Amino acid sequence: MNVTNRFEDRLEPVGIAVGALLVLVALATLAGAPWTTKGSVAASALQVVGAVATAAVGAGLVWLSRAD
Repeated sequence: MNVTNRFEDRLEPVGIAVGALLVLVALATLAGAPWTTKGSVAASALQVVGAVATAAVGAGLVWLSRAD
């Protein structure tokens, strides 16, 4: 097995790693239950929307990195 030709693009592993990290950060943010803090409802809702958007960007980056 030729390890040097494992990835066609040298940045593919970086895109996959960063995308997976973004998804994990979003899941950790949601697991931290931002709506339980004493902030306003609007701030909590905005944080949840931001976490979901972060997960979407991360999943999109992984998909884009893996697309041929």
